[in-house]
Amino acid sequence: MDFDLSWVLWGLPIAFVLGWLASRLDLRQLRIENRQAPKAYFRGLNFLLNEQQDQAIDAFIEAVQNDPDTSELHFALGNLFRRRGEYERAVRVHEHLLSRADLSRADRQRAQHALALDFLRAGLLDRAEEALRKLEGTPYQEQALLALLAIYERSRDWPQASDTARKLDELGQGDFGGRLAHYLCEQAAVAAPAEAEQLLHDAVELAPAAARPRIDMAALQHRAGDPSAGFDTLLQLVATAPAAAPLAARALADAAKASGREAQAAQLLQDSYAAAPSLDVLDAIVSLEPDAEGAREWYVRHLEREPSLVAASKWIAGEKLEHEQFHPRVQRALEHAVKPLTRYRCAACGFEAKRHFWQCPGCQAWDSYPARRVEEL
Repeated sequence: MDFDLSWVLWGLPIAFVLGWLASRLDLRQLRIENRQAPKAYFRGLNFLLNEQQDQAIDAFIEAVQNDPDTSELHFALGNLFRRRGEYERAVRVHEHLLSRADLSRADRQRAQHALALDFLRAGLLDRAEEALRKLEGTPYQEQALLALLAIYERSRDWPQASDTARKLDELGQGDFGGRLAHYLCEQAAVAAPAEAEQLLHDAVELAPAAARPRIDMAALQHRAGDPSAGFDTLLQLVATAPAAAPLAARALADAAKASGREAQAAQLLQDSYAAAPSLDVLDAIVSLEPDAEGAREWYVRHLEREPSLVAASKWIAGEKLEHEQFHPRVQRALEHAVKPLTRYRCAACGFEAKRHFWQCPGCQAWDSYPARRVEEL
């Protein structure tokens, strides 16, 4: 049987035409998909700019479905979920990114950082710690260490916090000497007396100008039955950090009474008050004054220097009024009025407290409470 070459001549053009049509259809479909993905993406961006987060999420989900290989869309979607408090969905998005074998190294590190933030915002501190540790040696290392430091402080893991703070100090992220001294003081607060003394000595050497180590050391010495040593420690504090004198004034007066050094303490406190008037220093001076009338005279001197409702209330407490029967009611009203003025206020967040805190209970900032009362600010 003879082979007819005419079929070959006809088949080649037909195959070419069919291949060309197929390629055109594929290109057309690709163009349609490419048009849909940016359209959904820009629609989501528009919703986001208009603070319509629900619609933005729907648009980004559509964009991800149209183009599942685009990592930027996944990052945008994950960040949106986190901002809305949908941490479980944010975790799923970022874990999906990390499971991709084709993800670049930079995007993998970025996804790891985003996943750590998801856990941190969700309050899953153990999982956040694990995720943050994987960022060592990456461009996110400093941010990860700061987040780890916050975790260790919240969990009161002071040894781990100390190690992390030292790493940040070595990386040039600030001077963490004062914070390291606080960590040692926190450990000393729950340690046995001998160990606590050593920890506080280390804190003094680490941060010589810090007030807390010497104040805690003086309290430890006083409890150990050596008020004279506590008095000497507070003398060093006033010499090295005069601005902290109001915080140590009452303890200084108590140590002076217990060790028979009232005259030395009175002179020191009066010199401190002359340099920078303070209500706490004033109260310490009054507590050392042997004469009741002489003690009240100090409040009058304070009022001559600056107006003070607190000092006025304390002076009136010992004054004989013309209508003495109304004195208790007047005094109660004054004491109620001055209560807010005797609080301490955090300079970082404004949180007010009756006593001085080394770390703000509101914003967790260290050394954010001035040594002065609200009335003196």
